[in-house]
Amino acid sequence: MSRYNDPDCRLCRRELVKLYLKGNRCFSLRCPLEKKSQHPGQHGAARKKLSEYALRLREKQKLRRYYGILERQFRRYFDIATRQREIPTGTKLLQLLETRLDNVVYRLGFAPSRSAAHQLVGHGHFLVNGRPTNVSSYSLKPGDVIELKPGSRGIPMVQEGMEQVKGRRIPEWLRLDPDNFRGEVLAMPAREQIDAPVQEQLVVEFYSR
Repeated sequence: MSRYNDPDCRLCRRELVKLYLKGNRCFSLRCPLEKKSQHPGQHGAARKKLSEYALRLREKQKLRRYYGILERQFRRYFDIATRQREIPTGTKLLQLLETRLDNVVYRLGFAPSRSAAHQLVGHGHFLVNGRPTNVSSYSLKPGDVIELKPGSRGIPMVQEGMEQVKGRRIPEWLRLDPDNFRGEVLAMPAREQIDAPVQEQLVVEFYSR
């Protein structure tokens, strides 16, 4: 399966919820959902009530698209989440997704969207604990420090993200040093600190059926 390259707004319409795939630009742009709150396509308005299976499938797709992850990797995250017993599987799944390097780069404001963060990380613009890291799925843990390389601080995409973050709240489990383009993971995020618009229990039920 290849990466999705079609319009992002079509995915939001498919799930009938804003997934903020364009980051903070979704607040300033006119969202198609505000104009036409129905599924895309000729027969979007005629969609019938979802079955129990379809409801769980859509919730899984919504979460996967929110973080921009392909199915095989998403399933691998779920398998990892089921191996621990300390916290609910759904919460652990969200923690694994939230602590991906590309997501943390976006949360800290170094990129205007998750897709932009994915690109910046892949091009090797970041250091993790002082070491160059270009793996977007790199799993961060408390105490890890993320820093933008000095030569990358003038990139327009980075400047856009840093400007947008001024009007956006940094999650409590992260700390940002904007003057030095550095961030730190303080703790694993609690469920109430994760704003993903999903019911994670439905995702667990989808894979557990």
